[in-house]
Amino acid sequence: MASMLPSLPALHASHAGTWLRDASGNTRGLSKGEAIMAAADTPILLLNAPLVATRLGYPDLSGLDLLELFAFIYPARFCVPTPKGLAAALDLEEPQSDDAIPALLQTAAAAMLTHCESDTWAQRDGAWSSLQSLTKMRWPWAAVLASHISRPEKAERWLFTKLPEWEEAPERPQPAQVQIDDSAVANQLDHLTGVGAERRDGQHHYAKAVGQVFAPRDGQNRPHILLAQAGTGIGKTLGYLAPASLWAATARGTVWVSTFTKNLQRQLKSESQKAWPEQRSDGTRPVVIRKGRENYLCLLNLEDALQGGFGGRAAILAQLVARWASFSRDGDMIGGDLPGWLGTLFRKRGIAALTDQRGECVYAGCPHYRKCFIERSARASAQADLVIANHALVMVNAARGRDHAQRPSRIIFDEGHHVFQAADSTFAATLTGQEAIELRRWIIGPERKSKGRRRGLAARLADVASYDGDGGEAIEAAIEAAQALPSDGWLQRLHDNEASGPLEHLLAAVRTLTYARDESGGQEAGYGIETEVAQLPGEFIEVAGKAQAALGAIRHPLVKLGLRLEAVIEDAPDWLDQQGRARIEGARHSLSWRVDLLLAWESLLSRMGGPADPEFIDWLAVDRGDAREFDIGIHRRWLDPMKPFAKVVLEPSHGVMLTSATLRDGDQWDSAIASSGTPHLDVEPKLSAAESPFDYANRAEVLIVTDIKRGDLAGLAGAYARLIEAAGGGVLGLFTAIRRLRVVHGRIADRLARAGLPLFAQHVDPIDTGTLVDIFRDDARASLLGTDALRDGVDVPGESLRCVVMEAVPWPKPSILHRARRAAGGGSAYDDRMIRARLAQAFGRLIRTKEDRGHFVVLSSAFPSRLLSAFPKGTPVIRLTLEEALQRVAEGVSDIVETAQPYGAIDIDEDSIPF
Repeated sequence: MASMLPSLPALHASHAGTWLRDASGNTRGLSKGEAIMAAADTPILLLNAPLVATRLGYPDLSGLDLLELFAFIYPARFCVPTPKGLAAALDLEEPQSDDAIPALLQTAAAAMLTHCESDTWAQRDGAWSSLQSLTKMRWPWAAVLASHISRPEKAERWLFTKLPEWEEAPERPQPAQVQIDDSAVANQLDHLTGVGAERRDGQHHYAKAVGQVFAPRDGQNRPHILLAQAGTGIGKTLGYLAPASLWAATARGTVWVSTFTKNLQRQLKSESQKAWPEQRSDGTRPVVIRKGRENYLCLLNLEDALQGGFGGRAAILAQLVARWASFSRDGDMIGGDLPGWLGTLFRKRGIAALTDQRGECVYAGCPHYRKCFIERSARASAQADLVIANHALVMVNAARGRDHAQRPSRIIFDEGHHVFQAADSTFAATLTGQEAIELRRWIIGPERKSKGRRRGLAARLADVASYDGDGGEAIEAAIEAAQALPSDGWLQRLHDNEASGPLEHLLAAVRTLTYARDESGGQEAGYGIETEVAQLPGEFIEVAGKAQAALGAIRHPLVKLGLRLEAVIEDAPDWLDQQGRARIEGARHSLSWRVDLLLAWESLLSRMGGPADPEFIDWLAVDRGDAREFDIGIHRRWLDPMKPFAKVVLEPSHGVMLTSATLRDGDQWDSAIASSGTPHLDVEPKLSAAESPFDYANRAEVLIVTDIKRGDLAGLAGAYARLIEAAGGGVLGLFTAIRRLRVVHGRIADRLARAGLPLFAQHVDPIDTGTLVDIFRDDARASLLGTDALRDGVDVPGESLRCVVMEAVPWPKPSILHRARRAAGGGSAYDDRMIRARLAQAFGRLIRTKEDRGHFVVLSSAFPSRLLSAFPKGTPVIRLTLEEALQRVAEGVSDIVETAQPYGAIDIDEDSIPF
């Protein structure tokens, strides 16, 4: 088949143009229309078909996507999804120009197909069987691959028979009460940093401070709490892993390190190898990454998809995921070893459908329970010395973890400045159409038109219902009452004024009142709209009361069912084996937190029309994107979410640290302490600060451009284009609004591409954020535009990031929630703290190592000097015109700064944007 490869033409489209290489090996440029016609005439080689389709403006484009071929041949292997990245992954010569890329695509296809015939193909197992299924699905690559993959001598085992089973382990005893000595911490840190490593006094001071967190606590509900500021370059990861690993070895306990970003989780896993081996002598893992259930492949959902639950292109995705699952390290689909770009090659949300998004796991009732990736991770974490998790999981585990022994008691919150944000989401109450329909599906099962298994309560607990009459009646009553919840098509019915049932009528009333009262300007702009819960009309209160009664009618049989399940376990029948007991325990856990959810919703509705509770902020909202409604509901947030955080997470713990490079506001600890939860406990936090060792005075400059008018999109786009050209790429552009990002990208992408400067963007390119960062990191001439997700947690050291450009001062969005917290937090001072934190986080993307250098540019004519303390002391700050900024960016940052001054010496107007 290799000889037929030249007959496959290859197409490449960028913002600079489009090129086609034909069967004769001739490459020519062509128009978008010609490219679309060529792709329609014959199978054509492409790299990232959705991206090519976006650039050609033809969403129905299809072809032989080399990324799909790569995912089939090299499952669970990383590849940057660009021509350069593909060449590197296949050890091919990198193309030096756009017109050379079609030839690379042909060469890459030949290399991968040839590899399938090689004895060194490590991922051969299962390929032939998978290819037979893909052939029936008319996968474009199937016919090409057929002659390159030979039928194995022995029948290949199905995925679900060859995955290893996890093993039960005895509960780990409680840790010993030990005191970590400062000298032992110092010695352990020296061991981890390695022989000959530069000694950093700041890192040693930091590590010793962290050691205090692991001391035995003096009283119940009185944990040791440390707030530790660690400037970039201190080496905080090894700084806290040193005492953590020492305590884990001495006390035989588990330390949880919690992060906000998946990037830091990967970094932590790598750094932890200096303190722990990959495996212990008994085969168990001392370091485990834990994420929420929605991150892992659900084997039951995958089996469902493979057996007809998915159709069309989604069925092909399921086959490729099954190939990956055979070789995956841990089944992590979001940020693990599944290529982040795989799901974006398929238009529907297939990846999400293969995870446990709805919390409808049947636990031991699942035929794949003993092989479940999620259960394997949970059990491994119970035996681990270090568990790397995320803020949300730690909080949920503390609030309603199934196993008390797995609840964290020694916790390090890295990226600690995000703990408030995570707590705000975790302890919120949200009654929306989407949330309610998920509850309906959990109780009743999927709608009848669904191709998948019906896994409602009746299906999950059929044996209990047949054995226990009262339990069966409770299930039937819950299913009947759940008919009051919204069903598929609820949004359209609301638009047509045909709401059905008490909850849909409530959502219709929310929608009507929100449109009537919203004054945010979001209606005209197509954004989401909201209004506070106040002065509600009598009709609304009446509808809310009926919805509350309907929710209570659902909750009562669920509570009864939980009691019946408890009775079945206590007086177990002969047929209830260990697996059945585990399944019922899992069902009890799921019932418990859904009962809590219903109670929260009922409480929310009971206050409609009553006096406001000063501890909460309630509002109505219609969520919209591009002027299209996608959810409607009532929201409740704690005014201070650290109050429940303190009760649920801090109080039961023995030691907790919050650490970050941007934890405090300048030199002040007040806001960090207030946002830590400690004011709600009878505990004084310990404080520690280690300044960054980087020479910001000679390695970075802050440039405040004063002649770009606010609202001038043409001027803003021109400024971005010229700054990227002056820097030669390597620019991270940060926006506060998606609309402006899209406008700027649309105006400048073609111009930059013609100059050999690729431009990528969130919310424009059909690529997930993690992969966009991978692409940006891999190409020093590329630039990336994004929003909040790129302002924090992006680690791109070296030449790939040498200039950060912010379109404006990151003013907080004036929402109802922000308004309430602003009033409680000191008015404009609250805003200033928030803005300084955002600026500090954005600036932190620029200098990641002592060799890095670059410019931080803010395109704002009104930048108050009171915000400049966000930048490290000594950093030169210059207010100048765009032309002057372009010259400085083009020249780069010199080692000796003559014209710039530290921010304290610059006279900058106090102009601000009023709210």
